[in-house]
Amino acid sequence: MKVAILDDIHHAYESTSGIRRLRQRAEVRIFTAPFGTPEALAGFDAVVANRERTMFTRRLLEQLSDLRLIVQTGNHAYHIDLAAADARGVIVAKATGGFSYGAAELAIGLALSLMRQIPASHDGVKRGTWPTPCTQVLHQKTLGIVGLGHVGRHVAKIANAFEMRVLAWGPRLTDDAARMAGAERCDLDDLLRLSDVVSIHATLGPESHGLIDARRIGLMRPTAFLINTARGPIVHEESLIAALRDARIAGAGLDVFDREPLPAGHPLTMLPNVILTPHIGWPTDEAYERFADAAADVVLAYLDGREVPRFR
Repeated sequence: MKVAILDDIHHAYESTSGIRRLRQRAEVRIFTAPFGTPEALAGFDAVVANRERTMFTRRLLEQLSDLRLIVQTGNHAYHIDLAAADARGVIVAKATGGFSYGAAELAIGLALSLMRQIPASHDGVKRGTWPTPCTQVLHQKTLGIVGLGHVGRHVAKIANAFEMRVLAWGPRLTDDAARMAGAERCDLDDLLRLSDVVSIHATLGPESHGLIDARRIGLMRPTAFLINTARGPIVHEESLIAALRDARIAGAGLDVFDREPLPAGHPLTMLPNVILTPHIGWPTDEAYERFADAAADVVLAYLDGREVPRFR
């Protein structure tokens, strides 16, 4: 079997145990840059998709005549035309690799950076000035977590170490599940009203698209910060920009956006109370290792004729 690993821009897969295992049963080629034209994937039976870096449109799928299996790392397949894949008999398999500790850590890092004004202080010192802002601490503040899944629960665990009060909301969250994570279940509107920091960890879908809209942003305190390391469209971007521009909230730390890469000159890049990172929540050393293992497990199960987990 010929397997292509796509979009390994960090040159991370080659040294993983998962790829070593896979090479024992399959011919593997790792693409460390965009593959270019569909002809570059001719002859490959399977591709391992690195999160959402390649769009698998109907047109692309129709040109990949040898493809039988897409192994999608992570929990989402927003970028794959699942109906077109199904029509062509291509299995779209899940290689979840667990959840992203990196996204959870980045959320706390963005909150710290905003509240302690780390980037601005760094820039001042580099310019030869000596800024001495009086800043805020996370200690005993209130953190509101929107979406208490795997990532959200890890954020709650870290927040508990700061002795924060942790509020949480999810469409199916129960009191017991919140309590087990060290949080209090809270109505979403109340969470937004009460929190010093609101951190988004919901899954993007029809229910959550635009969930944090102008009305809900308006519920936040003028001293509150919004963090989003989940998906951009969960927060209504124009409403967030307006609130930041008018200082109706104190600031935002964003790793995800409606459009990625964020275009040069985008209004978010002009705001002084925003910290922006280029969707770096998930690409970490341990994440690549786990994705490689999960991808190898899927391909080997397929080769052995066993059922593989699929996106439906």
